[in-house]
Amino acid sequence: MALDFLAGCAGGVAGVLVGHPFDTVKVRLQVHSPEKPQYRGTLHCFQSIIKQESVLGLYKGLGSPLMGLTFINALVFGVQGNTLRALGQDTPLHQFLAGAAAGAIQCVICCPMELAKTRLQLQDAGPARPYRGSLHCLAHIYRREGLRGVNRGMGSTLLRETPSFGVYFLAYDVLTRALGCEPGEPLLVPKLLLAGGTSGILSWLSTYPVDVVKSRLQADGLRGAPRYGGFVDCVRQSYRAEGWRVFTRGLASTLLRAFPVNAATFATVTVVLTYARGPEARPDGDAAPAAPSGPGLAQPSSL
Repeated sequence: MALDFLAGCAGGVAGVLVGHPFDTVKVRLQVHSPEKPQYRGTLHCFQSIIKQESVLGLYKGLGSPLMGLTFINALVFGVQGNTLRALGQDTPLHQFLAGAAAGAIQCVICCPMELAKTRLQLQDAGPARPYRGSLHCLAHIYRREGLRGVNRGMGSTLLRETPSFGVYFLAYDVLTRALGCEPGEPLLVPKLLLAGGTSGILSWLSTYPVDVVKSRLQADGLRGAPRYGGFVDCVRQSYRAEGWRVFTRGLASTLLRAFPVNAATFATVTVVLTYARGPEARPDGDAAPAAPSGPGLAQPSSL
């Protein structure tokens, strides 16, 4: 259990480092104003951030997902594994339920973490920045808005994470079996990476519109008066102003990020477990670790 936890943490760090620039672009595209659009698309957003803020601008808010990484992986790995064992037989339905349970529980940490990440990603560069880092951002929000402010977007985070983690674990289980990654067989890292990356993409596609709403709610009030009265009001206003395409904003960046993030996460977990346990270590089967997290971390989703 401890080894699985440590391997998951190492994999999560790798995933965050690979995927955070894509996440910054995704958030910028999701929340920029349609009246005065700053970016023409994913590539233009990348270029603009690097030109105006240097490469480091792509890593704004990195401390927040890294800070919550250990706790999120502990919850995801522990809840998913224990739920699957409690359900008994390893079936596709049980894989989905165990993943959904893990996704729901980790929202307690994921929501404040993503709130800080979003606020840091959106603040302007320069000496007048309101937040010095993730902890300072959350402390500032708590002083002004209390516990409710720190948990802004919790409902939308639950709506995103619960089904998406279920889809992730289900897809990963189905794909590894379809690709022939069965217990006792030689370790086939390319196939495992393909399964992990594809599962990450499928999990994001399953709940992406909810992620757009979550980002808008968490960014609401950062620049001016708050606009949205809640999840439904945000959906209504966003659709009225920009149509259905608003709920796909940043999707290209997200999907570009999803595969390498999950691949990096899974590769790191595999290498750590293989060296620690020997060649017989497998990321599936009874003694295996759970699959790496998809929207909260890879996400970060978020990974």
